[in-house]
Amino acid sequence: MALLQIAEPGQSTAPHQHRLAVGIDLGTTHSLVATVRSGQPVILKDQQDRPLLPSVVHYGANDLVTVGQAARDKAVQDPVNTIVSVKRFMGRSLADVKFDHPYQLLGQQNDMPAFMTTQGRKTPVEISADLLTHLRLQAEASLGGELMGAVITVPAYFDEAQRQATRDAAKLAGLNVLRLLNEPTAAAIAYGLDQADHAAASNDAERIQVVFDLGGGTFDVSVLRMHQGVYEVLATGGHTALGGDDIDRLVGRWLCQHAGVVSLGPSAQQALSIESRRVKEALSDHQSVPVSFNEWRGELDRATFDRLVEPLIERCLAVCKRVMRDARRKVGQVSAVVLVGGSTRVPRVAQAVEQFFGQKPLCSLDPDQVVALGAALSADQLVGNKTDGALLLDVTPLSLGLETMGGLVERIIPRNTPIPAARQQEFTTYKDGQTAMLIHVVQGERDMVDHCRSLGRFELRGIPPMVAGAARIEVNFQIDADGLLSVSAQEKTSGIQSDIVIKPSYGLSETDTSRLLTEGFENAQEDRVKRSLFETKIEAERELMALEQALEEDGSLLDEQERSQLEDSMQAVMSSLSGESQNAIEIAVVRLKSHSNSFAAVRMNRNINQALKGTSVKDWR
Repeated sequence: MALLQIAEPGQSTAPHQHRLAVGIDLGTTHSLVATVRSGQPVILKDQQDRPLLPSVVHYGANDLVTVGQAARDKAVQDPVNTIVSVKRFMGRSLADVKFDHPYQLLGQQNDMPAFMTTQGRKTPVEISADLLTHLRLQAEASLGGELMGAVITVPAYFDEAQRQATRDAAKLAGLNVLRLLNEPTAAAIAYGLDQADHAAASNDAERIQVVFDLGGGTFDVSVLRMHQGVYEVLATGGHTALGGDDIDRLVGRWLCQHAGVVSLGPSAQQALSIESRRVKEALSDHQSVPVSFNEWRGELDRATFDRLVEPLIERCLAVCKRVMRDARRKVGQVSAVVLVGGSTRVPRVAQAVEQFFGQKPLCSLDPDQVVALGAALSADQLVGNKTDGALLLDVTPLSLGLETMGGLVERIIPRNTPIPAARQQEFTTYKDGQTAMLIHVVQGERDMVDHCRSLGRFELRGIPPMVAGAARIEVNFQIDADGLLSVSAQEKTSGIQSDIVIKPSYGLSETDTSRLLTEGFENAQEDRVKRSLFETKIEAERELMALEQALEEDGSLLDEQERSQLEDSMQAVMSSLSGESQNAIEIAVVRLKSHSNSFAAVRMNRNINQALKGTSVKDWR
């Protein structure tokens, strides 16, 4: 008789096995990684106890790649090789890049650009992969094991190209992507579980939440409905190139005007960006701050700053109006407004949101961290550690359709359709005897193909020759939970079929894919050696930490000579960790264990004696 594998409700089928999974917020300005410990989401900090990783990568000589704060420190001295805000280039064509930057970009107008660096051409996908690799190694070091998967967040308004580019970067970084999760949805998860007591009062009632997410380079606003454990995104909107970087540029223009600066070189651009960011952040806590640029000294007050950012805020509120209209909800029906993203710390932004929705927004969770915390909760659920989480129903941000005669767009899946989703529609031939059809998939809200983004083309061949209009071609669109699209077409009378998984040209090009695969094979052995050394160092560090704690608690059990020998062995291991010899570390650890095992035996004997002390034979009957 076959047996079913039974688990307690809400528990993993293997409750003793905790699967390591993380949520990653790959941000324009900062990135961070979180996980779930003891049922609570927590941010995993780096070795310097910093939760935020600046999304900056520097490519130096001798193939040296620097990530984070150390890379940001090189921005002024070496701006061309220091890539900042790479998320703004993800999944976009060279023609889309219309903002100022100090980089030398390569590629065709309709292709995703590559950066020319001292290490050769680097695509936004590769640069993002370097950031994700750093976060993966940081997480594995903190958790003490290999990750089973990750949920990576993306702006809700990211299109197919940008989502695919993000997935490419994660794959390149060695991550198993459990899901691409919209950032507003991740924030709602974090707040929904954090405010569980608020929901308990009206469990059966519909609750409408608005997530206002203004980050470093992207802006999203989403309307969500929470009803009986289901998060449903009713509508979403925003800009993939609107955020704190734009506030920095507005401040930068003001500085240039007052300093009399007309043109800037790459280093001066980076210096201006750093000063603008400093001024913006300082004005969140002060009414005025001293400013300086290019030998000019002055002062910027809060009132002037508010006037500078007002056009940006008006654009954000215009999106709020449209999204509320798309969701078919009134402002008075909103039960909670959540602020997400570091740019919501600007007082005028928070004030404008409060005035628009008529209520004080929620900000009890750190706006820089809330997205990663929600992603961690989702990842914990998807790997099976927790099975009773809220169900997520995201939406597709832009309409998907096909090109028809005359360059028109026939929409198959309208924007704000809940995903996963599947739609089908029948088409026919327009010429007698037509035996093939070119199917052109597009994304956008315009009625002409020229005004929409092309996602891909494929051909359906072998259609039986018929009179025009007699053939029946059924086209199927399917969007998975990540928002990624596949399209198939079938001629119903003959059964011939063709399909395509949409991977836009804005992702990795075939040349870049081949190059990266070749580099992966060529450096496979070196990568294995580096990984093995990294794992050995982590294990040795954990051994030292455990011994330090044990000595602090029970060091008195050792005599002076025993303690001295143990501490000398620990120091030898610490010295070996500063080098790059795995063999030296392993030898030092073996010598350490000869002393630490004796210490462990003394502690165990002490504990056993204490446990048996005062007992009699009757106690064991």
